[in-house]
Amino acid sequence: MLTFLVNKTIDKQLIIIMKLSTRARYGTRVLLELSLHWGEGPVLLKDISQRQQIPLPYLQQLIGPLVKAGIIKTTRGARGGISLLKLPKEVRLSEVIKLLEVSIAPVACVDNPELYPRSDSCVTHDIWAEVKRAMYGVLESTTFEDLVERQKQKGALKQLKDRQK
Repeated sequence: MLTFLVNKTIDKQLIIIMKLSTRARYGTRVLLELSLHWGEGPVLLKDISQRQQIPLPYLQQLIGPLVKAGIIKTTRGARGGISLLKLPKEVRLSEVIKLLEVSIAPVACVDNPELYPRSDSCVTHDIWAEVKRAMYGVLESTTFEDLVERQKQKGALKQLKDRQK
């Protein structure tokens, strides 16, 4: 579930932090790991757990919905593990978040305006709806191939910084 936390006030401006559930964040990291190793065959859960710092029992729970949705497949046996069923460029971040997150709406009235009598006249309702659309737009326009490229760039930057030390 997406949660909003009022973090602090800076220069008299209220800072609000939006936080996806652990399930959605870990699910994204699992698929990033599989995307990073696309074409190399199945990846062992224990390797994903170690590289992405996801507890193995939690990881095992995440696999079921991803398999059922046709995003990944499992392979049993000595060379078993999990792998993507599609190319990383064919898997959108929005697909994964929709699967693993109840909603990305910042407030309940955005998804269920009929339950809130003020929705039609509430200007903040409109703003929260815009926030949801903007978030969805970013998630929809981002593929796992994009995330792989970003990860490679971060890795190159880290290596450069490490050499400069």
